[in-house]
Order: sequence, then C-alpha cells, then structure tokens
Amino acid sequence: AGLNLTVAPSVLADYWWRVPTEVLWAVANSGAEEILVVAYILTRLRQLGWSENSSLFASAVLRGSYHLYQGLGGGFGNVVMGLVFGRYWQRTGRLWPLVIAHALIDTVAFVGYQALRGHVSWLP
Repeated sequence: AGLNLTVAPSVLADYWWRVPTEVLWAVANSGAEEILVVAYILTRLRQLGWSENSSLFASAVLRGSYHLYQGLGGGFGNVVMGLVFGRYWQRTGRLWPLVIAHALIDTVAFVGYQALRGHVSWLP
C-alpha cells in the first residue's frame, strides 16, 4: 500500500566483527529506548499527575513519531508496540523483559538483513 519505506537496518561491510557489532547496537538501542520512553517517561508523567492511559498514549505516540523514518506503517507499528510495552511496564514494573524483547527484534532485523540481502527479492 506504500505505507512503509525501505530502510537498510545495517550497512556494515562483511567483517568478522559485523554480527557482534549489530547485536551490541540492538542491545544499546533497546536499553536506551525502553529506559527512556517506557520507564522514565511513564514514571515521570505519573508523578506529574497524568492518568495511566494518557501517559501510555503519550509515550506510545512519542515512540511512533521518531520511527516515522520507516514510513507510516513503521510509525504506526511502533505506536502499537509502545502501547503493549508501556502497558506491560505499568502492570508489572518489570523492564528487563521489554529490553530483551526489543533487543531480539532489532537483532533479527540487523543480522537477518545482512544474512538475507541479495538472497531474497524483496530486500534491496
């Protein structure tokens, strides 16, 4: 439908350190994003008197907005991810499962792109 853009998640050359570097990027990205956008933002908005639903919506829209470089589909998908991850944080207060899940998603995207690029027609 033309809602997504083609984004190359990694353009590292084929060296032995490519996969470990991509995994470290995935872990760093997921840690930073979940700590700031989920744990910090939701906690701070709650301290400022925002309702659970309002703070959840604001956090999810923030997450989706900075993923708009992926197109509308990527932005919307990240809003949904923000709603799910944010609600999980609100209910449990547990952050590690979110960091691990996000790191796995990014690792599959980074390493999977390198492994499949040139072997499937739908990847540039």
